[in-house]
Amino acid sequence: MKLDDTDRLLIKLLCSDSRMPVSELSRRVGLSGPSTSERIRKLQDSGIISRFTVDLDLEALGYPLQAIVRIKPRPGNMHIVEDMILNEPGFLDCDKVTGDDCFVTRLALKSIADLDPVLLPFHERAETNTAIIKSSPLRSRIPV
Repeated sequence: MKLDDTDRLLIKLLCSDSRMPVSELSRRVGLSGPSTSERIRKLQDSGIISRFTVDLDLEALGYPLQAIVRIKPRPGNMHIVEDMILNEPGFLDCDKVTGDDCFVTRLALKSIADLDPVLLPFHERAETNTAIIKSSPLRSRIPV
């Protein structure tokens, strides 16, 4: 699907507030309600919009700390380590990457003391490198 400026604006508006009513979206993009709904449906059908979601305030949920954890499985442990990541609910994101590490993850923490209990089981099967996140000046920028 080829995107025009109206599609890009709709995507930006929905990313800022996925619950914005179609009436408000149509007003902002300068189209009728049915035309706006049809464009949103086409964006969904094409897979450009795959879901509507919420942006949680992790601190308000009791997780004031986050860490980036790079994980390099020891030989023969790739799938086991991946399963360990998937089964640990503190991991928010996980990317398989090229380079020295195989996984780059984001971990939510209630306190710094929670870090060791999460990572210790990995040390038998992988090397980890952790950085505590101080701030996030840019998150989830939309490339359209």
